[in-house]
Amino acid sequence: MPQIVFLPNEDLCPDGAVVEAEVGETILDVALKNGIHIEHACEKSCACTTCHCIVREGFDELEESDELEDDMLDKAWGLEPESRLACQAKVVDADMVVDIPKYTLNMVSESH
Repeated sequence: MPQIVFLPNEDLCPDGAVVEAEVGETILDVALKNGIHIEHACEKSCACTTCHCIVREGFDELEESDELEDDMLDKAWGLEPESRLACQAKVVDADMVVDIPKYTLNMVSESH
């Protein structure tokens, strides 16, 4: 079972976290079920960038992003070459290290 290491994020997981994931789950779903409440204003429909994350390790093993995700990512705050939308990036049989950026384009955080 692959593991995801979530790097420390001051607001969402100050100490970071190491969690197990099922192949095929999205990074967002793994985070949410483990108490890491990544923002997801569009309810996982690939219509915003609030769940933007950076896959520091394991990026090359992920399925490539599609055109819709790429278009959304172009609007993300702090975009990097290893950026993905956590609602679209699905876990594969490889460990990952994920960085959740401190900022999103949302002025106000949604409460889910």
